[in-house]
Amino acid sequence: MPVQAIAKGIRMSPRKVGVVAALVRGRSVADALTILEHTPRRSSLPVRKVIESARANAEHNHNFKPDTLQITSITVNHGPRIKRYRPAAHGRALPFQRRTSHIHVIVDGEQRAVKKPAARTTATPKQETK
Repeated sequence: MPVQAIAKGIRMSPRKVGVVAALVRGRSVADALTILEHTPRRSSLPVRKVIESARANAEHNHNFKPDTLQITSITVNHGPRIKRYRPAAHGRALPFQRRTSHIHVIVDGEQRAVKKPAARTTATPKQETK
């Protein structure tokens, strides 16, 4: 069962985030985090945070082994655009858009063996002393 993490509304263009996402697509989570740590792009930080979140979800919520996690898919989609105006010559205002991104990461790996709880020993009740 794959595990996912999503970051919505990242204030960067999806084109710029997609370049960084392509660097780590299909790699192991440990390799991807190492690559992103040394990538000199502003969009590497949100991509790294989403991958770390997916790793934490897999490890804590779904009982996966953290060493075996692989990125099965990473996609960057368009988020809502914020419309703004820039001053121009002769008192005009030129429109532009601040683009946002949604980042979806899906990881999969090997699950840990489920530990059985220790069997309870039934002790004989202590006799009351008077």
